[in-house]
Amino acid sequence: MLHTRIIDSKDNKLSILEAESFISSSKFGASIFFTGTVRNQNNNQSVVGITYDSHDELVKKSFEEIYNEADQKLNIHDKAVFIEHAKGYLNIGEISIIIAVACKHREDAYVLSRYIIEEIKKRSPIWKKEHYNNNESKWLKGNPILYEKN
Repeated sequence: MLHTRIIDSKDNKLSILEAESFISSSKFGASIFFTGTVRNQNNNQSVVGITYDSHDELVKKSFEEIYNEADQKLNIHDKAVFIEHAKGYLNIGEISIIIAVACKHREDAYVLSRYIIEEIKKRSPIWKKEHYNNNESKWLKGNPILYEKN
C-alpha cells in the first residue's frame, strides 16, 4: 500500500495526521514517522527559508520505484508507506517531507524508513534553494538525474 504526492506549499501543508490515517491498520505492529523540517543554519550561514522545486512526475516515479525495491532488496513485502514532499517556499520549522511506514515488526519499520529517505536523497529530482538573512539565496548542489540504458 503506497501513497505519494507533491504538495504545493501555496495551496496546502503536509499533514502528519493524513500520514497516520493512511498507514493505520491492525495488521501492523510498528509505525515510524519521519519529518524533515527547514532548519535555520547550513554551512555556517543563517537560513530564513528554502524553496523546493521538483520534476513532479519523475519524483513520484522514484518514490514508487523505491517502494517496490524494498520487496527485493529488504525483503519487506507487507507494508504501508506514505510519502509526501513539499514544493515551493517554506519557512524555518515547516515540514518539507513526511515519510510514514507501517510494518508487522519494528525492525522492518526502522529499516524501511531509513532506506526510503536515503534513496530519496540520492535519486529523486528535488532541488532546493536556500534563502539567507542577508537577502541572498543559492541553489544547493543536488544529485544528477540518472538515466538507465535499456
